[in-house]
Amino acid sequence: MSLVLIMLMAVAQQATTPTPTTPTRATTRPTSPMSTSAAPTDAVTNSPVATIANAQVRATIYLPDATAGFYRGTRFDWSGVVSSLTWNGHEYFGQWFASYDPTTHDAITGPVEEFLTGDAALGYAEAAPGGTFVRIGVGVLRKPAEPAFQRFATYAIVDPGAWTTRQGTDWIEFVHALDDGAGYAYTYTKTLRLIGASLVLEHALTNRGRKPIATRVYNHNFFTLDRRPTGPDVVVRFPFAPRAARPLQNLAEIHGRELIYRRELQAGETVFTELAGFGPAAADYGFELEQRATGAGVRVTGDRPLSSLIFWSASRTVCPEPYIDASVEPGRTTSWRITYAFYEATPAVR
Repeated sequence: MSLVLIMLMAVAQQATTPTPTTPTRATTRPTSPMSTSAAPTDAVTNSPVATIANAQVRATIYLPDATAGFYRGTRFDWSGVVSSLTWNGHEYFGQWFASYDPTTHDAITGPVEEFLTGDAALGYAEAAPGGTFVRIGVGVLRKPAEPAFQRFATYAIVDPGAWTTRQGTDWIEFVHALDDGAGYAYTYTKTLRLIGASLVLEHALTNRGRKPIATRVYNHNFFTLDRRPTGPDVVVRFPFAPRAARPLQNLAEIHGRELIYRRELQAGETVFTELAGFGPAAADYGFELEQRATGAGVRVTGDRPLSSLIFWSASRTVCPEPYIDASVEPGRTTSWRITYAFYEATPAVR
């Protein structure tokens, strides 16, 4: 997504991560680095899952597992993959794609994140063919002989690192420790915490290596509000007046601070554009997404300034993708937070 563009295709963050208290389950580094054999499993995919809940929100999360995990691709961070989140009778995340393979780059659900160094991965440019590079939240990967980084490819995993998971009633924490043996090493912590009618994602990235970690990160979101199709009942509202790089043709349009759809997207159709218009303050990291036919609403805010903003949607998902800089020098820690506040939207007048 290095170029401002829009396509119609056929076929297809600065808060310190708190340490949770009174955990109910903890795993140390197992013989298999990502073993979650003691966890319950999803009835359809037999993948390990965990559930957290409070009086208002209930969420089911797929757990990282190198052999049985729901997601085993090499694009997105393996932690915090939300398969379902319900509030007040509304569903916010779920499967949006037609076919499933655990190694497909985007066969994933919920608010998931991808780390990028430039338009590639950490260490990719300096690695020779046959050498290795790093995908944060995934592992050490093998670089094949190829002309350029293939963002949507699935690379061979040389070392998945070590995952540690702790869980309480209304929170779950994932810790990924990785050392590639060539100067890149980190501890990455992500905590999903339910607070009232909100889901809070807390992140901390500690550089334990001798090389600087230059990276940006974004959340793809993959909203599926009440399993309804993407169309005129959907509105996306920003805290600034967004500008698309090119006209949105006959699929969507921008009015002031809102992006709306002119018609329902069909299978294989997508809207894809970079958005401008945001300022340098963290207050512009945010948006509201509403499904006006059912009343499902969510307000997303972050505590870091945007570095860029992509908007992508398909027939069954709507995805504002806010990017931030998460670079960190050796011996230092960087942290960021994203909050999802769920609310009842005003139904559309018909």
